[in-house]
Amino acid sequence: MSSSSLLVSPLLSFVTPPPGLDPHTDFRLSEIEGAAGLYSLQAEAEAETRMFVLDAGVYLPDYSPVISSEQSDALSITEAADAIVLVVVNPGEEATTVNLMAPIVVNALTGICAQVILDGQEWPLRAELGALAA
Repeated sequence: MSSSSLLVSPLLSFVTPPPGLDPHTDFRLSEIEGAAGLYSLQAEAEAETRMFVLDAGVYLPDYSPVISSEQSDALSITEAADAIVLVVVNPGEEATTVNLMAPIVVNALTGICAQVILDGQEWPLRAELGALAA
């Protein structure tokens, strides 16, 4: 897992639209000022379509998802160091959670990415961020 500062371009292209954001596949990754590793992922064609993501390498050092060879092949990732793992942030009134069951895996060299489902792994869909950082 590497840091997203290694991205060649802030433009990300999903191989298929992220769940709930169909038909969008092209997004701009913009760092939130004053919060290293926190980003806005905004659809290129529709600025109001966006979500927040965290660089797992910055905030979740113990998070080690395993993607299948089919998933890595679809993203042309041949070395783990070429993959950036982002997790979707869900701000809430009581707590902020992150989706560890379906991370966004990015090929840092090309910007091609996918939100992958981690079948057979015990990662939660809604992990409370404060509890993970403690």
